[in-house]
This record gives sequence, C-alpha cells and structure tokens, in this order.
Amino acid sequence: MFDVAIVGCGIIGAATAYELSRYDLKVALLERENDVAMGATKANSAIIHAGYDPSPGTLMAKLDVESVELAKELCGKLDIPHKQCGAMVLALSEEEIKTVEFLHKQALENGVKDTHILSKEEVLRLEPNVSENVVGALHAPTAMIVDPWEYTLALAETAVRNGVEIKFNSEVTDITATERGYEITIVATERTIEARFVINAAGLYSDDIHNMVAEPDFTVAPAKGEYWLLDKSEGTRINSVLFQCPSKAGKGVLVTPTVHGNLLVGPGNIPAGDKEDVSTTADELRYVRDTAMKSVPSIDFSAVIRSFSGNRAQTEHSDFIIREAAPRFIDLAGIKSPGLSSAPAIAKMAVEIISRDGTKLVEKAEFIDSRNRIRFNKLTPDEKAKLIENDPLYGRVICRCETVTEGEIRDALFSTIPPQSIDAVKRRTGAGMGRCQGGFCGPRILELLSTHYGIERTDVQQDRAGTFVLVSRTKEALSEEPEIQENVC
Repeated sequence: MFDVAIVGCGIIGAATAYELSRYDLKVALLERENDVAMGATKANSAIIHAGYDPSPGTLMAKLDVESVELAKELCGKLDIPHKQCGAMVLALSEEEIKTVEFLHKQALENGVKDTHILSKEEVLRLEPNVSENVVGALHAPTAMIVDPWEYTLALAETAVRNGVEIKFNSEVTDITATERGYEITIVATERTIEARFVINAAGLYSDDIHNMVAEPDFTVAPAKGEYWLLDKSEGTRINSVLFQCPSKAGKGVLVTPTVHGNLLVGPGNIPAGDKEDVSTTADELRYVRDTAMKSVPSIDFSAVIRSFSGNRAQTEHSDFIIREAAPRFIDLAGIKSPGLSSAPAIAKMAVEIISRDGTKLVEKAEFIDSRNRIRFNKLTPDEKAKLIENDPLYGRVICRCETVTEGEIRDALFSTIPPQSIDAVKRRTGAGMGRCQGGFCGPRILELLSTHYGIERTDVQQDRAGTFVLVSRTKEALSEEPEIQENVC
C-alpha cells in the first residue's frame, strides 16, 4: 500500500512528487501517457511569471510570488535551463498606461520585487525593436524563462531517485474509498493499487478524477492557445518577455525568447473542441501573428519552424482549486496560468494539507537534491575535445541543427526516466528541435531506439502510445539495410 498516489505527471504532479520524496513515504506517480509533461506542460509559454497579474488575495497571487525564488533555486540545483530575462507589459496607447499603473499597484500588493514603470524612451533603449507606438511599460525583472519539459523531467527524475515509483501508461479509470484509504483502478487491465492519500494533479482531466470521489463542483472547459516557434535567426529580436496589456481573455499574445535561443509568439485564446484538440488553424495563427506585430513589427514570420497549440485547464472558478475535496483526497485542479510558475509552492501546499491530517512527515536522512547533464553544444572547444577523447560517442553528431551527439542520446536512454519515443528523446536532449525539426536526425534516433530496446523499427513511436512512424518493412529493406551516414565532430 502506498502512502500517497499522485494522479498526473505534468509540472504539478512532478513538483508534488519531488516535494513528497523528501519524506519517509511510499509514493506512486501515475501518468496516463508514456512520458512526463505530455499535457498542458508540454505546450505553454515557458515563463516563470513575476506575479503582478493575479488579483491580490488569490491563491494564484500568493503561490506565484512564493514560487519565483523557489523555481530559481530548483533550476540551479537540478540543472534546468532557465534565464532571468525579465518581462515588460507594453502600453501601446495612452489609455493602456492606466492598465500598466493598475498592474504596478497590484504588483506591490502581491509583494512582487523590483517592479517599476518605464517611459517610452526607457522601453526603446532596452528593446529597440518594440513598436514606436509604445507609450510606456511595466518592467518586472524577476520574471524568467525556462524549459518546461526539462523542469518537469528534472523534478520527476529527482523524485524517482529518492524512492518515488513512477508508472506510465497508467490511466486511472476508477477510485473507490476504502477503510484504509483508496483503491485506484488503472486502465483496461483493471489492475489496482491502494493508497492512503490521493492527490489529483490530472490537469485537463482533474474534473473527471475529482468526480470519481466527490460530488461534481467544477468542470474543465479547455481553452486553446496557438503558437508560432521561430528559428534562432529571430532569437535575438528581443531581450525580455513582452506582453501586451491583459484583457478579460487573459494575458494576451506575447513575444518571448526561449532558453534554446528561438523566438516564441502566442498564444491565442479560443475554446477547444475537446480536451484532446491541439489542432492549429490558419485563422488563429494569423490572428496571433497580426496581434504580435503590434508589439514587435519587425518579426520575420517566414522564419517559422513549427506551429503548435496547447490547452489550458480552465474552470468556472477564477482561482486555483487546492483543497481536500474528500477525506485524504486532495484536488490540485484548475491550474491554468500561472500554474507553471506556481508549481513549487503548490507542491508545498499539498504536503501541508497531508500534514494537517496528522500524518507524521519524517525527513529522509539522505535526500538527493542535485542533478547534472552534459549539453555538448554548450561546452568550450577544449571541453568538447576532452569529452570526445574519453568517450568517442560524444563525437558523433546525430542532430546537426542543435549539435546533439550520440553520447547525449545514450545518456538519456540510460537515465532515471528513459525516453520511450523519438519526441521523448527530443525533450531530453534537444535532438529534433532545430531548423529541420527532426528531418535529418529523426531516422537515426529511430534506429538508436530500436537497437537500445531490442524492438523492430516498426515498433518505435514518434510520441504518444500508438504513434508509430513506420507501418511495415518491404522485402528489399529486410534483405539490404541502407548505410547510415554519421557526422563526426
């Protein structure tokens, strides 16, 4: 029997698992997909918000502001790509200056550090490519950008190294209260596990999980946001995260650098057809493009390398839903923006709720709280040469665009939570994230996965379970394997 079962391994589930792994508890982390960060965490703006936007007194405001320093500390300890580049909310008219002043007042109420209002001249000195129509801006220097996939993976990996059991392809189909806690039924196999506590971190499906245990009192109505990801040739167009003044629809279309050196533009905000609807449309992408160019008119959208969309777990409640919904059943639900930002403090709040029940939380004498990984393309020439001398696999470049080596992919395959698909390799190493989006390295990664797991190439998946790249092998392919070209550093 587990002490705690966490349903969902997005950023909230992973952060909660990490926090619980500090204690002498038996914890299970259940994920319906074949990897971490496969829902809203996979497709968002990748921003750790400063905390000026949520209304004072809300959980959003409290937890966002509390998490800014926590997130920075976690990124440092767990080797997560991040950059404290700051953010601006642009006033593009005299009328919008009132909104900027309101947000500044709200920032002070929320306890956000170092915010101030910039003049037009100050904005253009810091961001010369911003529209000449800018009148002023709110500057929030504590805002950061982060790699949301690796953030989630790092927390989950550290939790597993500290004893948490992660179970993929484990969709929860039923939860039944028992005298000792809860019996949780997983997917069509009807296998079950028992846990004293259940933490609902199921994101878009948090209402479904809640309804298995308690009376329905919220519904997730996903809102879809579409994005443009631009090539690194556009990555230096701006220096900080640029927001337009928010409206009832949300924070609006933003323009932001990424930790990988690209430029990200989006999102829109429209109702999703369903929770799995991550389609993109020409009309919505056009809207995102045209709106973003009001902030930065010089963006070259011909440099696009990918468009994508993600769904927010919006409910009829304006705030996060964090509470004990039934005895020893904790909802961490309705976690929309700033959910990525607030994750560390949300996790601590979940642990606090468990402790209120009388559960004695004993900290482990030895807690692993560090993590490092090799990023070949960030090394100096001397460091690269030494690494290759010790292990020639680091001299075999698999992904030309991002200079990702076979040694790095090998490391991922032998890591704490190894990748099960081509896209899972991409999320761990960056292979396939560049200009050609896997056109060159994808076949080689498929081969590496096939060899490592001892499976047919037709069994290698692109991403989620069932997304097979190849459907069959011809007689010619079986009799004569093509020679694969390698790039050697």
